[in-house]
Amino acid sequence: MEEPTLDESLGEQQQVPLRAIVPNLVTSFAACAGITSISLSSEGRFAHALVAILIACVCDGMDGRVARLLNASSKLGAELDSLADFVNFGVAPAMFMYFWMTGGPDHLLADGTVVASPYIRIVLGCSLYYAMCDCFRLARFNTMLEQPALPYWKHFFTGVPAPGGCWMVLSPAILSLALDAKGTAPVLATVLQNPWTGIFMLLFVGTLMASRLPTISLKALHIKRKFLLPVMACLLLLVALLVSNFWMTIGVLGLLYILTVPVTCWLFVRTRASWEKANLPPCQTAA
Repeated sequence: MEEPTLDESLGEQQQVPLRAIVPNLVTSFAACAGITSISLSSEGRFAHALVAILIACVCDGMDGRVARLLNASSKLGAELDSLADFVNFGVAPAMFMYFWMTGGPDHLLADGTVVASPYIRIVLGCSLYYAMCDCFRLARFNTMLEQPALPYWKHFFTGVPAPGGCWMVLSPAILSLALDAKGTAPVLATVLQNPWTGIFMLLFVGTLMASRLPTISLKALHIKRKFLLPVMACLLLLVALLVSNFWMTIGVLGLLYILTVPVTCWLFVRTRASWEKANLPPCQTAA
């Protein structure tokens, strides 16, 4: 059998299989959805903007799995995914919160309140802070991929992940729009849209993303067999609530997700102490 010539080998290296493009197309579609959300938010079409962000989240969860399924992972895809995540989970929710809290292009809230100019500038600054915290979080995540992690970190993220931060910060808006659409609890909907509520959420969630606090990672979570039936029952209830009242359920879950942060920190401290007790000498464990 004849060995391939140098020209034939170079020709094969310059050819890219069509399947390698598919994951990048999914990522690009996610970025387009995020950019579309920004455009819809600027027009005051907030419900449609939330749908666009939701589509971006779904595509973000699909692109990595499609790449592994087609064996088409690449460095270009990884960089493109990070840039898309910044748009979808940093810029898009920050701009959504800015336009939503300032009443859209007319700066008029749902209850008829006109948002004053000083508030608009403060909200814009907080929105930029949130977006930059998301950017910092993604950059740190990329650098940590090349660094070895201690075993007890496998169940935890460092800081709130970008999709989780997007979910958290949009929860007041999701709940307010859900309540407003049903015409129930108008006072609560107004409180949720208050600029100060949004300012707190932007600063608080942005700080959680940029922090080094341990947060829960569902990828390495395992369920004991004796708890399988109760967990399945809870998941079935969750599916039923999502079908019956999707946006209200998503908003409530987003607020509950915030409550997992202190619980996860407590679990992390216990997990780290158990690992150090089993693997370190007593003098180092005490220190």
